[in-house]
Amino acid sequence: MYHNNMEGRGVSNPNEAFDPHLPGLQYGVLDELTGYALRRAQLLITQAFDAAFGPEGITTQRVSALTLIALNPGMSQTRLAHAIGASRPQITVVVDALLELGLVERRPAPTDRRSVSLHLTAQGAETFPRLATRVRAHDARQTLALTPTQIDDLRRLLGGLGAGPANPTGAAHG
Repeated sequence: MYHNNMEGRGVSNPNEAFDPHLPGLQYGVLDELTGYALRRAQLLITQAFDAAFGPEGITTQRVSALTLIALNPGMSQTRLAHAIGASRPQITVVVDALLELGLVERRPAPTDRRSVSLHLTAQGAETFPRLATRVRAHDARQTLALTPTQIDDLRRLLGGLGAGPANPTGAAHG
């Protein structure tokens, strides 16, 4: 059964650990593909994040949105969606969840009364620094097998993906 949560991530069974290589299966060309290796790693890292933060209602998209709102108070929901690579419906779900958690609020935009700007609530301003510290520690645990230089290299290399001829804008994806 395929499970797809409101923020667009899907896993075959949310209670079952993802195994990037099932014994007895031939993966063929998949093992040669950068995108497939990246997706396997992303699933493992997201699964660990969900186990650590999910019970609190924090997902990777929510922490990304919360970080951008904290550091860019007053940003529009459209700009936030663009910054994290989410569709407008997806970002509405993410922001609504942050509203329910009491971390974010929508205010009328000062320049356009039809638009809203996003801001941390008092609870969000109190929660964000602690959450950011925990997320950093969690990320460090996920990369324990790598040296600091390897981590920097990996981030730099990942930033270069998607900049080839198939993506004429050269824009990095994230």
